[in-house]
Amino acid sequence: MTDERLASLRIERQEPGGGRAWPWVLLAVVLLGGGGTTGWLMFGEARLPEVRTSAAREVRLDSGSTVLNASGYVTARRMATVSSKVTGRVVEVLIEEGMRVREGQLLARLDESNTRVNLDLALAQVGATRTTVNETRVRLREAEVELGRQQRLLERDLASQSALDAAQAQVDSLAARVEQQTEQVKVAEARVGLWRQEMDDRQIRAPFDGIVVTKNAQPGEMISPVSAGGGFTRTGIGTIVDMTSLEIEVDVNESYINRVSSGQPVDAVLDAYSDWHIPATVIAIVPTADRQRATVRVRIGFDQLDPRILPDMAVKVAFRDAAPVDETRTALVVPRAALRQLDGDDIVLVHRGDIVLTRAVTLGEVNGDLAYIESGLEAGERVVVDGPAELADGDRVREVTE
Repeated sequence: MTDERLASLRIERQEPGGGRAWPWVLLAVVLLGGGGTTGWLMFGEARLPEVRTSAAREVRLDSGSTVLNASGYVTARRMATVSSKVTGRVVEVLIEEGMRVREGQLLARLDESNTRVNLDLALAQVGATRTTVNETRVRLREAEVELGRQQRLLERDLASQSALDAAQAQVDSLAARVEQQTEQVKVAEARVGLWRQEMDDRQIRAPFDGIVVTKNAQPGEMISPVSAGGGFTRTGIGTIVDMTSLEIEVDVNESYINRVSSGQPVDAVLDAYSDWHIPATVIAIVPTADRQRATVRVRIGFDQLDPRILPDMAVKVAFRDAAPVDETRTALVVPRAALRQLDGDDIVLVHRGDIVLTRAVTLGEVNGDLAYIESGLEAGERVVVDGPAELADGDRVREVTE
């Protein structure tokens, strides 16, 4: 009896329907696992190393090796500081820096008030002299008529020879006076031309086609073709440069001048555009040396001018061996920072998708911040230029842009 009573008092541990709780437990585990996986992926993506990339560009190179490097400046063969032929006060300036002008174009005007007064006086003198000439010619015609009358009277013995001689002398005198006064008219006209030239000299015009690079004078200032006035007088309105006359001047050490010849191809690089290679050609070697610097000046002409080329720009040149025009090759240019070393070989890291691939390359010339790749890379492929040094083939990375 006791055992039966104890059995009736036992508590059942399994509740009705308790087996259905397992699916909910499994769902909770899956959700927690999925959230953890997503968080791990997001956190892992954020921890990927950052890299900066640059695209490989294809360029065309002339065949032939560099025999000499030098540096110099861009110069203009035609450059002029435009001034006047006379001293005067500036009343108008019609130019500004960067303005393109044509030959003969008016650049500035000087005060011409006094000159105009003198011109008007000269014109008046011409008019007065011409009037005097006309009057004398009328008197000459009258004297010629009188001379004819005296000749007819003398033929009839109605006049004396002395009267005829007097009439002849009057005609000769008036004819000489007309000739003299005619010359005076020419002198007066020449004086008018002089003052007109003086007026024109106060109109400052461009001597050739070019671009204004400096503006030196303003209205109200004095200008003179020579330095005067203790430094308070300008000697020019502005400076004009003929941009079609730009070339390069370099000083070559006389010990290496034997490597330079007229017509030799040159590769020029402006300091302002270090990745722009400009084809050029040696124009002439100036036949004199600087004994103090032991250098010889060489003139180099651009094969094709460009608006980016400006006077006084610094430029580096590479003199090359002459090569046939049709012997050319191409290369890819990438930033020098993209080059790496692996077991003594030159490599680059190509960025593709979210990974980097190691690529062996054949390195050509290295010029400044640029490297020329002759093989092993294709145009348009992006290479890593900034990233961790320990990056290896197949590593996942995250590209960032500035």
